[in-house]
Amino acid sequence: MSDLAGRLNEYRKTASALNWEGSFEEYLEMVRANPRIARLAHARLNDMIMEAGVEEGPDGVRYRFFEGKLFGIDRQLREIMDYFRGAAAGLDVRKRVLLLIGPPGTGKSSLLIHLKRGLEAYTRTDAGALYAIKDCPMHEEPLHLIPHELREEARRELGVVIEGDLCPVCQMRWREAEGDLSQFRVQRIVFSERDRIGIGTFTPGDPKDLDTSLLVGGLDFAKITQYGSESDPRAFRFDGEFNVANRGLMEEQEWLKQPKDFMALLLTLAQEQNIKTGRYALIYADEVVIAHSNLYEYERFIANPENDAMKNRVYMVTVPYALRVQDEERIYRSMLSQGELGGIHIAPYTLEMGALAAVLTRLEEPRDKGLTLMDKVKLYNGDRIKDFTDHQVEELHRQHPNEGLSGISPRDTMNVLTYAMGQSPVPCVNPIDLIRGFRYFAQEGKFLGYHSPEAKKRLLDLAGMVREEYDRIVKKVVMTAFVHAFEESAQSLFTHYLDHAEASVQRQRVLDPVTGEPVDPDEGFMRSIEEQIGVSGVAAKAFREEILVRVGAMTRRGEVFHWDSHPRLKEAIEKKLFGDVRQLVQTTTTNRTPDPEKQKRLSEVQEVLMGQGFCPHCANAILDYAGSLLQRE
Repeated sequence: MSDLAGRLNEYRKTASALNWEGSFEEYLEMVRANPRIARLAHARLNDMIMEAGVEEGPDGVRYRFFEGKLFGIDRQLREIMDYFRGAAAGLDVRKRVLLLIGPPGTGKSSLLIHLKRGLEAYTRTDAGALYAIKDCPMHEEPLHLIPHELREEARRELGVVIEGDLCPVCQMRWREAEGDLSQFRVQRIVFSERDRIGIGTFTPGDPKDLDTSLLVGGLDFAKITQYGSESDPRAFRFDGEFNVANRGLMEEQEWLKQPKDFMALLLTLAQEQNIKTGRYALIYADEVVIAHSNLYEYERFIANPENDAMKNRVYMVTVPYALRVQDEERIYRSMLSQGELGGIHIAPYTLEMGALAAVLTRLEEPRDKGLTLMDKVKLYNGDRIKDFTDHQVEELHRQHPNEGLSGISPRDTMNVLTYAMGQSPVPCVNPIDLIRGFRYFAQEGKFLGYHSPEAKKRLLDLAGMVREEYDRIVKKVVMTAFVHAFEESAQSLFTHYLDHAEASVQRQRVLDPVTGEPVDPDEGFMRSIEEQIGVSGVAAKAFREEILVRVGAMTRRGEVFHWDSHPRLKEAIEKKLFGDVRQLVQTTTTNRTPDPEKQKRLSEVQEVLMGQGFCPHCANAILDYAGSLLQRE
């Protein structure tokens, strides 16, 4: 049997095991043994996320449930989890709509999809098992069969609080059975959006076609004649999205665009756990209610004083675009993993440059005159710039709270990438192709909200900044490929510098590596490193002392000081190594008819690049581009 056939057989057996059915008395014993079976919707969803694991990250708590699915919104996920934890504990936030606000493409829908798929999977596990009254159209909690007069006794005996009432259909059945619970069967249920069990989703369409029955169900006119009354629950279709989502999750898309009566129905559901229909008293429903809409609609909503009462009935979380380049790049990789590239290779740094361009459009100019916009991007991305501390980076965020609420979206970048693929004459797209596509989209006004001359000019300026950053990367990548065993060379150069700097500061001598005799520190060698970053002769002693202090501090913490541990020293070592090989790179990459020796070296470098993810097309492209850059210098 193949692996797939085996898995299908295993899936069938698991699905069969989920078809449990038993008596109400059997269910009571199950609840007595495990009261969590009867928990409410918010608690179930919160447990699902928490049971996946929690870890402490550099920026705060991170929830493993969202790993690999959502990027760049860790802070917002913590806010959302604050809501879920409070709601699971029965606090007042449970009675509010969780409202996600943000521009298009920030992951709001992706978050809901992940929660829905997670609930579907969780209810198939022992930990997430839940049960319902068989044949109930709303799959309600079997404990609702216990009369209110006996619920306090049930709470003491079972250890659960019973909330809510039977739906109209089950009320009628209970009356007909004269309270004989042996006539009710209990079955295990599994949430499924496809089968409309436990998960409801409402997407508003044409306002002319909207009807509240889409949310709360409606009359089945074919059955009115059969049962003789519009008030007979058997003549009512409990198939609205609110009915479907009972005990699970209700998603409201573009909520703030809906008519007020639709919005009011959702608020009643969230605040009172009730569904209001025209034929019956309020119908109890236990569900997590999450709505989402865009920023423009929310600003209109809060600006209208008529909505003051509604504002206090929502728990709002703003979901911005990612502000870290690495998070934005992960979003692109996730989007690309969902489709086929048709054999087209994406060169290294292509997605990174696309992410850089997108993030730049989302940031405001720094107030600190000594800080550039590119510096700010790198600080947000976790790089060390000008000895900025984490506290200062947080202060940058606080100075610009609206960053990420505007700019181009990940979908825009995917559009640019698609255009670049179509324009490339080879089955490979590289960063220059992407930057060229970005400039074309900017000039043609293809980015939503960037149609004015001023907006277009800003995008073109940002494209120039991305190009400059890529130029820097290109020279570093190519020169590193030319330097044989770059890491070893850099570490060796660093160790040699550190030995001589320490001897110089402490006024000692060093041992000659060949003769073993003590000699004076090599001042010329140290200055050849320090001059790469503009350290003057006067400042050399202070720079060396700073390096030694940093080495000592890291050693005391049990950390190892590498050649790239100090940003300025790293830059100096890179420039020293690259300076030594610059002429070789320039003559090798620009010579159209290189001699056999240079051709051999070029082939070796191409092999190095291809080992780093380049294909033959983009390896040649980056070498040609590096040569043109070095010729212009």
